[in-house]
Amino acid sequence: MASAPPSMWQRSAAWCRRNLPTRESMERSRLLRPVSHRVLAPELWRFTRRSVPRGVALGMIAGFLFPVAQIAIAAVFALPFRANVPVAALTTFITNPLTTPLLWFVAYRIGAWMMRTDVPMVSQPVQEAATGWLQWATGCLHWLWDQGPAFGIGLLVLTGLASTLGYALSALGWRLWIARKWRHRHAVRDQRQDV
Repeated sequence: MASAPPSMWQRSAAWCRRNLPTRESMERSRLLRPVSHRVLAPELWRFTRRSVPRGVALGMIAGFLFPVAQIAIAAVFALPFRANVPVAALTTFITNPLTTPLLWFVAYRIGAWMMRTDVPMVSQPVQEAATGWLQWATGCLHWLWDQGPAFGIGLLVLTGLASTLGYALSALGWRLWIARKWRHRHAVRDQRQDV
């Protein structure tokens, strides 16, 4: 008898289990070696109602604000806040080559809206770009220099909103999961009492 194909939730859970950093992988990390004794503390690897939402929020902060070494930075951030290290490390995957350009564009739009600046991007016709690539590149750098503050402010606002929303949704998800677990446990107990 053929089983049903796994649902999207089951596939997502399996992906998380495969990519969740292990204690051994953290021990081998050169970046974490100076603080590995703290990062590998057992209380930072337990899944509790407080540590998981903290891990989600800190993972989003590390993922949005730091383009490199996000997992190591999230693990170090987890130390003072007693957040779950694997959840913080896994949440950094919210930024990846597919999502980062969109997030950066949204951050720029938020910053431009907040600063009341909306300068169009540098563009040239194809013929001019082919002959004057240096001029085009210089124009892009000038545009980046002018719009850097808008992008920076937008990125900070987007990071704050995403980490707050991630914290709230993971805390709510944790409560719903525990409530479902308790309902199931009570239903099993009631069935045993009826028999």
